[in-house]
Amino acid sequence: MIGAKVAHQLKHRGHNVRILTRSVPKSKDFDYYSWDPDKDSIQEGAVEGIDAIVHLAGESIGERRWTKTRKKILTDSRVKTAKLLKDAIAKQEKKPEVFVSASGIGYYGYDTGSILIKEGSRFGDDFLATLVKKWEAAADEFQLLGMRVVKFRTSIVLSPSKGALDMMAKPVKMWLGAALGRGDQYISWIHLNDIVSLYIFAIENNGIKDVFNAVSSEPVTNKVFMKSIAKVLNKPFFLPNVPSFVLRLYLGEMSSIVTGGNRVTSEKIRLEGFEFQHDILEAALKNLWISK
Repeated sequence: MIGAKVAHQLKHRGHNVRILTRSVPKSKDFDYYSWDPDKDSIQEGAVEGIDAIVHLAGESIGERRWTKTRKKILTDSRVKTAKLLKDAIAKQEKKPEVFVSASGIGYYGYDTGSILIKEGSRFGDDFLATLVKKWEAAADEFQLLGMRVVKFRTSIVLSPSKGALDMMAKPVKMWLGAALGRGDQYISWIHLNDIVSLYIFAIENNGIKDVFNAVSSEPVTNKVFMKSIAKVLNKPFFLPNVPSFVLRLYLGEMSSIVTGGNRVTSEKIRLEGFEFQHDILEAALKNLWISK
């Protein structure tokens, strides 16, 4: 969802883009190189002479229940891929200048209430927090190679046809609009175009390093979020909240994604000069669904 737009934006801005993939397509839009993280293999020449790496690899967090096996897959798909890249880069005489890695606001724990969360806030003690901590530690290893490292703790990414927004909008489209769980838990979010711009910003600005929250400046409660979806789609919103225990029965431990929440600030990246283009929820939803 993010990688394709980042690649096209970089190409549009005059960069040459290589894409690592398990299955090389016939398309000639970019230079494709094969890799297989499960076998610790990467095509020769894939990382030779490059200036920047954007690491977006990782199985979808919300696709399936978090069984023990699934948790290992979610972790390995982020940590092992980073290690494979680091080992390949270590063999190169010329190292890339920057490593930009995805991360997640799950770092802070599944539910931090109404407290405004900054990058220096302590990490949580649940599965997602542990996963993100390992993920970021794998990214930090690139500093040992003399590279600038940037990590974006990403919130829910609003996309018109994929990801969390599409899933949350489905019941609303079926006239079943309702808040999830308590309804007062916070949702921090970011428009797809803004997260793409953040990656470009990190690559092209040499002074950017460390970790940043990738969120808009308007975190809202789950109830407000769902009502905004209903309003923009011109659908009713009148049903009682879906109880947390129902969501847990259906989703298992993964239900913490929607029953918990984080009120996160993006002040740090704004102070670096980044300007968000889609900062108000209702306007962002209209941009995704109505103006396209």
